[in-house]
Amino acid sequence: MEPSSQADFQWLHTGAEALGEMLAAIAAAQRSVRLEMYMFDPSPVADHFREALSDACRRGAKVQVLVDAFGSMSLPEGYWETLRAAGGQVRRFNPNGLKRFGIRDHRKILVCDDEVAIIGGVNIAAEYHGDGVASGWRDLGLKIRGSLAGELAAAADEMFAQANVRHKPFSRLRKSARHKTVPFSGGKILLTGPGRNNPIKLALSHDLKHARQAAIICAYFLPPSRILRQMARLARRGSKVQLILPGKSDVFLSRLAAQSFYRRLLRAGVEIYEYQPQILHAKMFLIDDMVYVGSSNLDSRSLNINYELMLRLSEPRLAAEGREIFSSIQAHSLRVEMEHWRRSRNFMDGMKARLARWVLAHLDPYIARRSS
Repeated sequence: MEPSSQADFQWLHTGAEALGEMLAAIAAAQRSVRLEMYMFDPSPVADHFREALSDACRRGAKVQVLVDAFGSMSLPEGYWETLRAAGGQVRRFNPNGLKRFGIRDHRKILVCDDEVAIIGGVNIAAEYHGDGVASGWRDLGLKIRGSLAGELAAAADEMFAQANVRHKPFSRLRKSARHKTVPFSGGKILLTGPGRNNPIKLALSHDLKHARQAAIICAYFLPPSRILRQMARLARRGSKVQLILPGKSDVFLSRLAAQSFYRRLLRAGVEIYEYQPQILHAKMFLIDDMVYVGSSNLDSRSLNINYELMLRLSEPRLAAEGREIFSSIQAHSLRVEMEHWRRSRNFMDGMKARLARWVLAHLDPYIARRSS
């Protein structure tokens, strides 16, 4: 299949831009709207989306909304009454329970009329409505026009159909039929779920092994050992490897865990920067002219447990624009220097970082793999 032969791609540089484009796409939809979102948090931003979705229903469009039960737990029980009354369908993925909270749908997808799609890291919540510098979390999105949107619509339909599926115990350790790779001219859609042989991890590992340079922006950084080794080897060969990670994070343990890798990476020659103005939530991996964009972080949860979506695109123009975005985010970041890092750390700092890494890399997956 060649679904992207007529695809057009447009970077959405901020959360505010992504949210605005999403609302505009919903307002223009005539036949169908599919929205799949990890976090849909009650707020004026969310209310605008609910109203736009209800209006689309009244125009005759088929509207379906899938939100993650854990990520959107703050939604009141009757929040969707207006949309349902207009004819819209709403489901919660993996409804909360003592044995069901571990595996989550972390994807963010909007598809309108099978012609326009928006993916990335942006959730429907007030904290994403900003430029990431003066206000709001720093995030990125990608707008897609063309037949590739139809493939993303099919992925959204599949998740909507299995919203209440019960996962077998130890799902993370099994080979997963939930992993899916959809090839197209110029790249692949990487759809993942709980289980081994994660396509995002495998593709990224392959590209790093043959790379000349790498520039990665990541909100939550806890990479598997193979990817960590490949980053270090690439830097030791004299290639430029740059990471932009959060200077501020909404998950304190995640930032601590990421810091447990700093000394090893810095010694290898990897450049590490920490974003300063706001919380960094963006995910963008640039390996030579290969672009990864979507919902996945480089951590145990994204690469082993959650349902995620990434596009892997061989698009030189998009990669060049991605490098410009990287530079603009880098301009608001502080570089971590080896000598300063070593002097600023003490024994307890190292212990806390290693403990955070153990919790996120071992304890959290141990709990999640018992989900059913």
